[in-house]
Amino acid sequence: MKIEAEWMRGGTSKCWVFETGQLDETGTSPDVLLPRLFGSPDHRQIDGVGGATSTTSKAMILHRPADAGVDVEFTFAQVGIEEAAVDWGSNCGNCSAVVGLYAIEKGWVVPDGDVTRIVTRNTNTGQIIIQRVSTPAGALPIVPQAQMPGVPFPGYRVGLGFLDPAGKTTGTLLPTGAATDTITAGGTRWTVSMVDAGAPVVMLRAEDLGLDPERHASWTAGLELQLDTLEHIRRQAAVRMGLAATPAEAARAVPKVAVVAAPAPSDGESDVAVVMLSMGKPHPALAITGSIALTLAARTPGTLLGEITGGTAGPTLRLRTPAGVIETWSEERDGQLLVGVDRTARTIATTTIHLPEALGTAVDASLASATR
Repeated sequence: MKIEAEWMRGGTSKCWVFETGQLDETGTSPDVLLPRLFGSPDHRQIDGVGGATSTTSKAMILHRPADAGVDVEFTFAQVGIEEAAVDWGSNCGNCSAVVGLYAIEKGWVVPDGDVTRIVTRNTNTGQIIIQRVSTPAGALPIVPQAQMPGVPFPGYRVGLGFLDPAGKTTGTLLPTGAATDTITAGGTRWTVSMVDAGAPVVMLRAEDLGLDPERHASWTAGLELQLDTLEHIRRQAAVRMGLAATPAEAARAVPKVAVVAAPAPSDGESDVAVVMLSMGKPHPALAITGSIALTLAARTPGTLLGEITGGTAGPTLRLRTPAGVIETWSEERDGQLLVGVDRTARTIATTTIHLPEALGTAVDASLASATR
């Protein structure tokens, strides 16, 4: 079996991009097909196209909808590494940056002016994301030159504006109705804020985890020692937020966990210090959907971030991450809130992926069993 795909970098993630029709032609459920394509279950993903990390084991599935108001509809898949499973529970903001670029490169959208606007809809959350791709003189630059924190090489500039992002997964910005809640894990009571915007996120204070706010670079090592406790907190938050009936049933990708603090006094470049966890491990940069949640939390009095910013964050929010400072922005558009961040994206390869097995064989049955 052969499947055509694009390999693309979006922000600080890499993903394989498929068109819906290509996957439909296989006659196999994506829950079975994608893990096999990526080489899962295997921590190396040695017999597939996965990158063996949470930021590189991702897929985007795109199609052109009949809705005249939307240019591209897309579904994000977080493909398991050590398990043959796919998490469809949230979107990936970094990988979202490839959608507008793909649409232009494939001729789905014709560049218009110095900035081409592409209206996209994420099916995981129903979120409308207005993408603004830099197209000076009505074309993509011959050589991409836009830079961003966390990526050593340039790409095409893509602005991602999340339209009215609050509550797209749970129905409300504060799923429990409270700006802060208490969760017990490891025999300790933890004060958390649970926010749903862009993606569901549970936030904790760095100080409560014994992390020094003035030594942000050391947080990742400190968090590595507390991953079990953080996972207990995350799973309990999933139940509180209405994302799962029991902690054991919580999805692997949502809610995300963010550890936050006020920036060090010597840091004049950021408003908040943060390390986010993704798929159970500290993220090397920042999940963009998570940054949207952090931005709305900073604008909400009483949340842990609201306490840091005073609940009156301005039109921009500067987030100190392990990869550098990421700036989000907020603006009103036709009476609705647009919250966004600028990323870069680039196509790495156009390729044909080969699978040795024929569909409908015993291999498919074993994969299906592995996902149970």
